[in-house]
Amino acid sequence: MSKNRATGDSPAIEARGLVKAYGETRALDGIDLVVRRGQVFGFLGPNGAGKTTTIRILATLTRPDGGTARVLGHDLVTEADAIRARVAFTGQFASLDDDLTGYENLTVFGRLRGLSRAASKRRADELLAAFDLTGSASRPVGGYSGGMRRRLDIGASLIVTPDLLFLDEPTTGMDPRSRGQVWELVRRIAGAGTTVLLTTQYLEEADQLAGQIAVIDHGRIVAEGTSAQLKTRAGSGTLHEAFLALTGHPASPAATDHEDAYS
Repeated sequence: MSKNRATGDSPAIEARGLVKAYGETRALDGIDLVVRRGQVFGFLGPNGAGKTTTIRILATLTRPDGGTARVLGHDLVTEADAIRARVAFTGQFASLDDDLTGYENLTVFGRLRGLSRAASKRRADELLAAFDLTGSASRPVGGYSGGMRRRLDIGASLIVTPDLLFLDEPTTGMDPRSRGQVWELVRRIAGAGTTVLLTTQYLEEADQLAGQIAVIDHGRIVAEGTSAQLKTRAGSGTLHEAFLALTGHPASPAATDHEDAYS
């Protein structure tokens, strides 16, 4: 007898032929994607290529117009509630209340996710310590730096440890130091067993963090492999050169702003 598809034997994500259209524009034009459990999977592409649309569909925030997908062994359409109970999504903009303190934000998220008052407080203390925010816990979030807000936002996504975490350009606009702190968080999250699907405009970020990378352009996957494999396929020495060769687009200016900081 075969094991339940919701067990750890199935991929974290298995999508076939995903399609999404907005009027006459096909944002996704038949996406095939397989993400193994326990890895950081990088998802790269030019602006407007379909990155955010893809992860919003896989996180059950947007319905596809065609194709099929299973997330953590559950059907994307018919078992959306089961998926939502096991995933977390952190978008490009922090979903925090500026008037509340860091501690209050986390305890509110804990209560919303079904934790008791005591459990919410314990989990808030754990995450604040883990993300080096204990000293700022009693300050209103409106006074946090961009890096602090992003770390707190990711912490809120982990109030209940997800099996799969979607990170949509989590370090956009950050200085190199804050970006490095988020990188360490992502490594620790993946090291603890959570699968991470990461979209980013910083190619060095994918190079550093992702074990597997897919490149999307005009709603289609145009290449997939490790960073080294993509470089070899494109006959290039850097991921930036490979990105240009694979998509015909140079990396966005933001993608190279701080490249020297990590070389």
